[in-house]
Amino acid sequence: MKIIQTILILFTLQGLAFTSNAQRIKGSDTVLPLSQKLAESYMHSKSSKKVTVTGGGSGVGISALHSGSTDIAQASRSIKFVEKQKLSKEGIAVKELVVAYDALAIVIHPSNKVNKLTREQLEGIFTGKIKNWKEVGGADMKIVPYSRETSSGTYEFFRTHVLKHKNYMSGIMSMPATGAIVQSISQTKGAIGYIGFAYLNKKVKAVHVSYDSGKSYIAPSVKNAENKTYPIVRPLLYYYETKSEAKLEAFIKYIFSPAGQKIVSEVGFIAVS
Repeated sequence: MKIIQTILILFTLQGLAFTSNAQRIKGSDTVLPLSQKLAESYMHSKSSKKVTVTGGGSGVGISALHSGSTDIAQASRSIKFVEKQKLSKEGIAVKELVVAYDALAIVIHPSNKVNKLTREQLEGIFTGKIKNWKEVGGADMKIVPYSRETSSGTYEFFRTHVLKHKNYMSGIMSMPATGAIVQSISQTKGAIGYIGFAYLNKKVKAVHVSYDSGKSYIAPSVKNAENKTYPIVRPLLYYYETKSEAKLEAFIKYIFSPAGQKIVSEVGFIAVS
């Protein structure tokens, strides 16, 4: 009996050690593929470590940080003042970390002949003022805009930096994840949406964008994002409690190591170092 009790105690202690080593990341679907790849590579190099990664949106991740159900909130936009206040009321001090940079591509159906759009035209499309592709040099076809849902940091970033704080059109098609936007646009000839560079594939076509009222149009590419000629670029962020810094130190160091930053580039984002 004593031998059995000893074995049970050992298993319990091992379980507690495993739990203490486990790190949880939750939030932005844009950052999701990067966090997954970083976690996989990190766990491969550190076999005793466990990192779990889930999406749900930037707001979901920050709420999870508040409730204590995640160690890191991954976000594609900065923490809001009201979120910061909530955390502060609970005595939770957080640290912000830029882990990569991303650019948003404006994507349409591959059969659409439109190749370029100005910021003003994008504003008109997503606020509902421009309703037909013929208004922006395309075919006589209804425009079907797709957006991320309101909990998404990408939704917030696009509204701030492209729509200049104007509201999205009433009844816009809101999707729960970036992959759903890609899938919907690939099946809808009149569709348009916005996605992170890491999600670009042959199912959709990315258009060139102008932020100088049509004087110059810039192709969406990592090179143009790096040299700052492409205009729709944003930081990708991790938020975590300052008291958890020691627990997360090894993983964070790995992110900024040559191996970690190589993964950033491989996923399709822009390295910070």
